[in-house]
Amino acid sequence: MPHEIAIAATEMRPFCQVGDLGDFVESLARELRRRDHTVTVFLPRYPKVLAEVAQLPRRSASVQIPMGDSVETANLLMVEVPSTHVRIVWVGHPYFERPDPYVDPTTEQEWSDNADRWIFFAKAIVAGLEALELAPDLIHLNDHQTALVPLLLREGPDTPDRLRRLGCLFSIHEIGLQGIYGRDVLEQIGLPARLAAPLGPLEYFGRVNFMKAGIASADFITTVSPTHAQQIQSSAEIGAGLDGILRQRHAHLVGILHGIDAEEWNPSSDHHLPYRYGWQTLQGKVSDKIRLLESLQLPVEPDVPLIGMAAPVREDQGFELLDTIAGDLFGERLKLAVLGTGSPSSESVLERLRKAFPQKFAWVREPGVPQERLLYAGSDMFLVAPRREACGQSQMRAMRYGAVPIVHATGGLIDTVRPFSAQIGKGEGFLFREYAGGALLGAVEAALSAYEKRSSWKRLVQHIMRIDHSWARAAQAFEPIYARLLARSSGE
Repeated sequence: MPHEIAIAATEMRPFCQVGDLGDFVESLARELRRRDHTVTVFLPRYPKVLAEVAQLPRRSASVQIPMGDSVETANLLMVEVPSTHVRIVWVGHPYFERPDPYVDPTTEQEWSDNADRWIFFAKAIVAGLEALELAPDLIHLNDHQTALVPLLLREGPDTPDRLRRLGCLFSIHEIGLQGIYGRDVLEQIGLPARLAAPLGPLEYFGRVNFMKAGIASADFITTVSPTHAQQIQSSAEIGAGLDGILRQRHAHLVGILHGIDAEEWNPSSDHHLPYRYGWQTLQGKVSDKIRLLESLQLPVEPDVPLIGMAAPVREDQGFELLDTIAGDLFGERLKLAVLGTGSPSSESVLERLRKAFPQKFAWVREPGVPQERLLYAGSDMFLVAPRREACGQSQMRAMRYGAVPIVHATGGLIDTVRPFSAQIGKGEGFLFREYAGGALLGAVEAALSAYEKRSSWKRLVQHIMRIDHSWARAAQAFEPIYARLLARSSGE
């Protein structure tokens, strides 16, 4: 049954994207619209937006937003994106007319008034539903910047009665970024004091925590993979101090594995690749491997296994593990290619490896998109080795391009990569449980051994290329939750 769905977030590709949230919002909205749902996305109106939507038909409204002792005006602009038929409501205010959505570039710290910005945004979302006469069946909130919306809907003094029962889904993308502020922000929030009392949804060790409020007050909570949903309840470290409230809400917490854009990430149509291929015709992959080795200035030996790796070059992404096993690792019959930039200490590890093993190791510090795509296409295996990973897309992209994943067993990496067994022909790759160099080396050795059995390796490659990691699958997984929220909104 089609629903009318409102989504609220601070990022959406192509208008604004800092991290994976922008991909999530654009991809989910597009796929939901393809499935006949009506979708309206609330976003801050950033500086470049006006030029991009200048020629589109629009509706507009202005709403007054109480902010403590003052009143601010939110200028709302609703347009429909012609290519997807997704409606967007832009929330305009000087709060959002800045070069970066979150951080002051001059200080590299959060904008000092971020609390006010997200309070204003949340209030403008609620007011905008009424001013634009929108009647969604439910609203899907994302991360702490929109986490106050459920409380405002239920408890806000100005909330229209028709919206008080609106079903709320809150999605956690970055558990470590929670929106924690001093209690002075309570005046701007303007909700009853009991909500910030001990054990209240806003209270957090004498401060105010926006994400906690979203977890406590939303009808359902999702995060980015089933395993991550379990892990963030397991300890204060992984749950970033919110493990307690997450355990309290465990019956309403679901992990839904995110996806990749299967049209954009497609080796049979990727215009960045010199040679295209599909799971039935893998010759193009061999040709891409040769081209990749040439571009990396490594010896062109197509029969030698090539491991790719693309990740932020920083601690806890596996680079320190490579450093501890370099002698044993490069004693194996393999090559390793890394793309990425990051911290000086981790980059120094890669520079040492490049000097020590010039025939076996290559590192490109600032690759372009074509080289990144060629890395996925030309690699036989792909190493994804963060200490923690909530979901991960590198392993999905690698599988789409026929590179067998070697992953640390954490979060969404567990959900997408089962251990491969040549004996029973099951599994998608190779995992190491302990975050340690020896464990990583063991997984690499297992992959190298499997690679030598060429017929079963080819079947493995063909299998992983056919797995559906698309956003269409992810959107379908959200629909049962939306149906339950609709039941709440209608009072069933």
